[in-house]
Amino acid sequence: MSRPLFLLAAAVAVALAAPGAVSALTLGDKEVARVNSFGGSCVKCELSGRNMEGARIMGANFSGAALVGANLRNARFHASNFAGADLSRADLSDASMMGAVFTGANLSSAKLRATEATGVAFGSANLTRADLSDAQATGANFSKAVLSHAVLRSVEMHGGSFSDADLSRANLSDASISGGNFARARLPGAVLRSAELNGANFKFVDARGADFRDSELVGAVLSHGQFAKASFRGADLNAAVLVDGEFDGADFRDADLSRTMIAGVDLSKVRGLTQDQLDQACGDSRTRLPPGLSVSKGCSGMRVIVHRKPAKPAPPAPPAPRYIVAIDP
Repeated sequence: MSRPLFLLAAAVAVALAAPGAVSALTLGDKEVARVNSFGGSCVKCELSGRNMEGARIMGANFSGAALVGANLRNARFHASNFAGADLSRADLSDASMMGAVFTGANLSSAKLRATEATGVAFGSANLTRADLSDAQATGANFSKAVLSHAVLRSVEMHGGSFSDADLSRANLSDASISGGNFARARLPGAVLRSAELNGANFKFVDARGADFRDSELVGAVLSHGQFAKASFRGADLNAAVLVDGEFDGADFRDADLSRTMIAGVDLSKVRGLTQDQLDQACGDSRTRLPPGLSVSKGCSGMRVIVHRKPAKPAPPAPPAPRYIVAIDP
């Protein structure tokens, strides 16, 4: 056998391909027949455009690999490393990537519909225009990731983090992100309509023009954020904290402000605010309101208790690879 240009530790199982699994995988000019599970190292591999549907990639290192436009539908990436890999335009729909690492990876315009991404690290990754609709991403980390114009409709990721992420014009309608961390994130023009965001942290965010209509923001912290011209029409802001935020031109029509803390916030230029709403909120002498409206309740002594859904348990560790397969290009 000639010296291989790369070594792929493969085969947790070498068996007849099941329906929807990989029956053959082409790497370079060679084809590995009936292999659907891989582990080990394939750093900076060139796998662009490959059909790897249903592949099982357990504990593998694909850091820096090129998988542009690859078909990875129904694949399993458990505890695998794709840091810095290029998966732009790749199709990862219905894939399972529990505990995987995509830090700094390029997933722009990738399809991740209905993926299971529990505990996955997407920190500093490029997910511009990526589609994560219906993904299960509890505990996932998107800190400093770029998700501009990304689609996260109906995504479920309790306790996940978007701190310092760019979500400008992203679509998070009907998402369930209770307890999520959006601190310092960019959300201008983002759509969070009917999203479940109870207990979420929106401190210091830029959410100008964002759409929070009919969303649940019970106990959420919106302090020190920029929400100019944002829409909170019909939103549930029960016990939410709006202290020192900027809300010029924001729409609060039919919003629930029961026990909402508006101490030190300027609401003098908001729209849709009524006295009935303010009678349920609390403020202080620094609270500024539209002409003719006032707040009579102080916020001292108020406690906010948010009941969050429990996080899913961590995924089990993948089995260790049993065989080594060398591939000659």
